[in-house]
Amino acid sequence: MKKTICIFLTILMILELTACGKEQQETTADEGFKPSRDTSVSCRLKFAGGYDNFEALEAEFDLFNKYYPNVEMTYTKIDDYNNMIGTVLNGNDAPDVYVNYSWMYGREKYSSSIDHAENLADPALGLDLDCIRSNIILNTDDGSLPMVPVFSNTYGMLVNTSLFEKEGLSVPTTYNELVAVCDAFRNKGYENPIMGYSKKETTSIFTLTIYPFFCGTVAKDKEAVEKLNALDPSAGEYIRPSLEKIVQFLNACRIDLNACDRIENNYDAVILRFFEGDVPMMTCSGDTVSGTAKRESRSEAFIASPFKYTFVPVPMSDEGAAFLDIANLQFSVNKDSKNLDMANEFMRFLITSAELNRMAQKKGLVSPTKDLSFNSMYAAFGNVPESRILSPEVIGLTDDAVIQLRQAVFGVATGALTIDDAVARYGTFTQ
Repeated sequence: MKKTICIFLTILMILELTACGKEQQETTADEGFKPSRDTSVSCRLKFAGGYDNFEALEAEFDLFNKYYPNVEMTYTKIDDYNNMIGTVLNGNDAPDVYVNYSWMYGREKYSSSIDHAENLADPALGLDLDCIRSNIILNTDDGSLPMVPVFSNTYGMLVNTSLFEKEGLSVPTTYNELVAVCDAFRNKGYENPIMGYSKKETTSIFTLTIYPFFCGTVAKDKEAVEKLNALDPSAGEYIRPSLEKIVQFLNACRIDLNACDRIENNYDAVILRFFEGDVPMMTCSGDTVSGTAKRESRSEAFIASPFKYTFVPVPMSDEGAAFLDIANLQFSVNKDSKNLDMANEFMRFLITSAELNRMAQKKGLVSPTKDLSFNSMYAAFGNVPESRILSPEVIGLTDDAVIQLRQAVFGVATGALTIDDAVARYGTFTQ
């Protein structure tokens, strides 16, 4: 009996020590960030962006203040941000940290947003850039890094998983499966198995479904990308497969454009229509998905009959769905900041997997980090094989080329243009 009790007590002690060690390990991991400056320093950091509110960033202010309690941080929304940020940066009340976008790089109109930016790739700053997916980091001609992603974006579809479970169907992962599941839902009495915003070309159901497919057709063709970016009229032939695919998709899945046209916008209206609960799949962007949680309480239909949902890629290829990985919102540090050291210290605090994931989770957007498994809403994108992860940044497509694709696809999908007409007009479409 004594021997048994002795063994039992020994096991208990080992378990306690193991638990203690684990707790200590977790505590150490949570601590992570180590201040590199005098924590009693007092200063003010000003942040600027285009969001009406930025609660996710302000939550990071609170966490940073645990290390630097005397650093006052404020966020200001600038109206007409894209056109005004250059003026603000050149003024007397310029921000220390500001929102930037990859598409501004190389455009004379937005040169101030790049010229004022510090090189965040400088090893002396100590930013953990390795935690970010490399394909969404801006590639510049001189190798500098004027901005770093804090959110990313992608295109896909909201899926009512409760309906799929109810009808005994699986979420499609290939184009043939998508067509088959649309037919299956229609046979079960669902009028619109898949819907999306269709009134304008930007983030329409046409753009959201075909842009990833298009990227896949030119990803490894350098000559095609060069001609597309140069708006060479002959480059129209490179968009033909995408135009043919959108027509095939609309016909095979029998998309009701009249019903889609009743969706007034690609944010509120898309979400609230999906929450009515009778649409198995609704195309949208990650930006739209970020607004779903707050709108659950605004939908009488969802309150009355809540359901489970998630966000997945739209499978437009027989090989499987593609993950179009796009840098969304990025931060730059004003190299002329009067508090440059503390601005860099904040960036060193923020650019880690823990903080970027925390901020993305709060904002409801896609995290730019390498691990997406922490957020069930976007986990499906983290499961896409590397060979089907497509980044316009890596491919080299410019916004000018994308505008041509969007306008051509919209014209063909709505019947305003034939495929041949759209191909011939490449390079002439305007925003």
